[in-house]
Amino acid sequence: MTKPARNRRDVNAELREVIAQGAPWVRRTEFVPMADGSLRRRITRHDGTVEKDEVIDAARVPVAAARAGTGLSQAEFAHLLGVSLRTLQDWESGRRNPSGAAETLLRIAVQHPRIVREAAA
Repeated sequence: MTKPARNRRDVNAELREVIAQGAPWVRRTEFVPMADGSLRRRITRHDGTVEKDEVIDAARVPVAAARAGTGLSQAEFAHLLGVSLRTLQDWESGRRNPSGAAETLLRIAVQHPRIVREAAA
């Protein structure tokens, strides 16, 4: 006895179609410099909902500015610096501070984001 054919989704074909159409962005992060040296970070979802709106104090600005200037994701930037994603997140949140070589690399990333992007490629 043969089983009746079921309608099966071709997930691979669906994914190829979405990629061909250009996948929409899910979240967008904007950084706006403030007069006191701090940064306003606003994370917006594709539907316009503001997920997070915070002011990053001036002491934490170098880490956020370095990554923002390169346009890399947290995971990509952490990999480029040779640190764990968690360490980068701790730096950006102010729970920990970078030191030594990491601090130097962050200064370079702020001053020369194009070079850092090229190194990531």
